Amino acid sequence: MKYAYQVLSVVLCLFVLLAANISLNSGDSLLAKIGNGLAFSEVSNLALFAMVGLLLVFLDRPIIKRWKDSLPLKVVNWGMMAATVGVFGYIFFQSDRKFAAFFVDGVLLGDRAGNETTLDFVLAGVGIGLVLEGTRRVIGWTLPILCVLFSAYAMFGQSMPDWCFPHVGNSWEQIVQKTFLQQGGVFGIALRVMFFYVFLFVLFGTLLEQTGATRYVINFAKRLFGNSTGGPAKIAVLSSGLMGSLSGSAVANTAATGTFTIPLMKSAGFDADTAGGVEAAASSGGALAPPVMGAGAYMMLEMIQPSVTYSQIMQAALIPAVLYYFALMLTVHFHAKRIERELKAGGEEAGEAKAKSLKAKSLNASEQVGDAAEANHEAQFSDVSVYQGILFFGSFVVLIAALLQGFTPFRAVSISLAVMLVASFLHGSTRLNPTKLLAACTGAAKGGMALVVAAACVGIILGVVSITPLSSALPMKIQSYAGESAIVALLMLMFSTIILGMGLPSAVCYLLMANLIGGVLGALGTPPLAAHLFIFYFGMMSMVTPPVALAAYAAAAISGGNVLRTAFEAFRFSLVGFALPFAFVFKPALLMLTVDNHPAGWLAIAATVACTVVATTGMAVAVAGYFVRRVGFLQRGVLLGLSLLVFFTRNMGTQWWVQIGAVGLLAAWLLFEMWRGSGSAEQEAGIASA
Repeated sequence: MKYAYQVLSVVLCLFVLLAANISLNSGDSLLAKIGNGLAFSEVSNLALFAMVGLLLVFLDRPIIKRWKDSLPLKVVNWGMMAATVGVFGYIFFQSDRKFAAFFVDGVLLGDRAGNETTLDFVLAGVGIGLVLEGTRRVIGWTLPILCVLFSAYAMFGQSMPDWCFPHVGNSWEQIVQKTFLQQGGVFGIALRVMFFYVFLFVLFGTLLEQTGATRYVINFAKRLFGNSTGGPAKIAVLSSGLMGSLSGSAVANTAATGTFTIPLMKSAGFDADTAGGVEAAASSGGALAPPVMGAGAYMMLEMIQPSVTYSQIMQAALIPAVLYYFALMLTVHFHAKRIERELKAGGEEAGEAKAKSLKAKSLNASEQVGDAAEANHEAQFSDVSVYQGILFFGSFVVLIAALLQGFTPFRAVSISLAVMLVASFLHGSTRLNPTKLLAACTGAAKGGMALVVAAACVGIILGVVSITPLSSALPMKIQSYAGESAIVALLMLMFSTIILGMGLPSAVCYLLMANLIGGVLGALGTPPLAAHLFIFYFGMMSMVTPPVALAAYAAAAISGGNVLRTAFEAFRFSLVGFALPFAFVFKPALLMLTVDNHPAGWLAIAATVACTVVATTGMAVAVAGYFVRRVGFLQRGVLLGLSLLVFFTRNMGTQWWVQIGAVGLLAAWLLFEMWRGSGSAEQEAGIASA
């Protein structure tokens, strides 16, 4: 099984890399003829992609973990694998004109829509069952149950109550036809995005990790924040942000970087719940940061109308991402300052020593707590060469340059992959041997198989939605409840996205919400990109929203803290992530856009960013409860209220002056506290010298 998994992993990586960069061309040139000879149709490519992804799932995940060695269940699993090859192989051969000799009745599958055979329907039913089972094994029950509920709604629409959008109903054949046999269901936008964009970026990340370049990130962060208060937490914020942009997965990023950063924070005075919360908040924001971002960003390329380029998405996402990590850095700094001040105020030797441990000199965890595991972590990250850093940042520079030159995302990441592979052989610390290449392929397959089955499964829901009135009736209902209030409509979208995202991958959540409530987005009076980023943000923020905060759960498993308390700490530290989407919807200048979807002027951008920075600082103080001294509960409430007032107002009319007033009050309070703090410090210094 192990060798079969490795072989399939290599096959999947090579197939996607080759197929995504070879397309069917028109013309009689030699290059076009070669390309046409090697390329398959899009549906055939997606069928092979889904087939290998499901086979990897069935190889890696048993039907029931407790009975993984049960022979009867193994036989059932082998039967599922054989059925996967049969069903998806059938779709592959029936969807490409190269295999016309194998067509049923001599007709391409896509051309016999409405005239499918009994064999078509039987195999499609089996295929849907395989997709649901594969998704259950990797993600859990949530998405398969949603598929069943949506299918039941489509079939029994005439029996639905008035509040549940009744309709005439659809037959089982119609549902199967739309969800599996025709392009747009399982072989639709979700799987296409995973195939053409996301999987290649996953492979890019695993290859970069095997060069050792990703270790340089944590080493770089340690040197950068070594002498500052709360240095370990700041290391977690920066390294998790950089790594999260690469992986696009909050949970995977938490698991990868948290194994080092969480023990480091604990050794520096942070309790287990806070350390886990900081790591979860930092990891969740990584997918919101350019240049890679998460799968949702690539789906926007398919969803937003009028269409946008990937460079436009990167440009729009830049300022909000910087503000998110700016707020997180401030919050952990103020939180560390508060811990330091409280410990010093205790006057105990242990307290003094623990307060000093918040400084950089305490970053060597083996010296602080004598923990052998921490010494191993230090040893792991001490042997990091400068060339690894050059390779890491150089790969990103090549990627961004290719995107700015107008290359499609999959072509840009392919170029960056090629450059990285060549450059990695120039130095011994980054050289990729066959073992590392195999590890990269298996790592990409392990990370990608969940995306493949989730995308195929959500395609079933999207296919059902396309044959029911849900996508038009639901937006109308939301608009009727919200009336003329954009804030009410946005709050309804926020809560529905967070609730849906609690049990689903963020990209799947974004795609479902964008399809279900697309009509509401156009009525918000904001650029389409801002509206779609709004959903994307809250799909990601569901990773740190209690009670189901998957990134916080992963962090708690590493820190040993309480799961629920860690989730609330993650929510608290990432609070600005819940306010920023409202800010850039009401103030599109944060996305470098105007309300009418044109590029914003630099003066408008600078003024809006300045106001938002002040509000972000106020929110960080309110969350941490500390600025230059401890801040009382009432003051924290006022600061939070003023900050939210800035986030929730537009740059026009009366709201502009309300915003300016709130910014002025926040700035005045911050300046006054800084002045009073400096006076107190001088007085303390005078007493000490006396």
